[in-house]
Amino acid sequence: MTVNPTSPRSRRSGQADWRLWLDVLAILAWGVLLLKYWVTGKMNILLHPDYMWLPNVTSIFLVLLGSLKAWQLLQIGRRRQQGYPTMQHLSMLPRGWSSGLLLVAALVGLQFTPQPFASQVALDRGVTDTLTMTRSQPQAFRGGTRPEERSLIDWVRTLNVYPEPDAYKGQTASVEGFVIQTPGLPAGYFTLARFVITCCAADVYPVGLPVKLGDGQTPHKPDTWLHVDGQMTTETFNGQRQLVILAKSLKEIPQPKNPYDY
Repeated sequence: MTVNPTSPRSRRSGQADWRLWLDVLAILAWGVLLLKYWVTGKMNILLHPDYMWLPNVTSIFLVLLGSLKAWQLLQIGRRRQQGYPTMQHLSMLPRGWSSGLLLVAALVGLQFTPQPFASQVALDRGVTDTLTMTRSQPQAFRGGTRPEERSLIDWVRTLNVYPEPDAYKGQTASVEGFVIQTPGLPAGYFTLARFVITCCAADVYPVGLPVKLGDGQTPHKPDTWLHVDGQMTTETFNGQRQLVILAKSLKEIPQPKNPYDY
């Protein structure tokens, strides 16, 4: 039996095929997008490492599923050309606008590269020297770590355990972070900060410590990544005693591949 291509039944089949191919393209596009973020390492900017396996597995599943459904649609097309009856029900996603929007969103994602949050987001969310949010796998506090081996987050964690700034006065500091020009700090000071991620990019929060420039040192632009070597001291800001890094040397460094801490 030959189907007339101008018949209403044929036109309905063509519309169904178009919608089914839209579903397949949306699935493949999202699979490729997640694979791209995985291969390029950009997933580090979006998720905590503990949850990285989920989008990675999903990307493989979506690519395999989309490829399988594309092969099925090609087989259906061949059978229709040969005059065999075909099943019209092959819907995987809600038809129409939903699949189109998913496809457009994936294509937009393929055109842009995720970027880590910058100093303006840190200012909007409020920089603190306290780790207050729940961590998926809290790291053990290592009180015996030498001061010069502590990262910026280690210093903040140390303050959480023993919040007495004067206890660390004179200790050596060697830390990395990005520059924030924090309102309220006097001239010659800036905040060195890192973002801490607990689950995904939506819940990151900034922590940091004030840095006091030494003689002859000039301020750096916000969002510049620095390695700061110096000595811990204390200053009083707004009536509150705070731990401050007295910088002896400032060295610009590239932004880390994974700019977040945990």
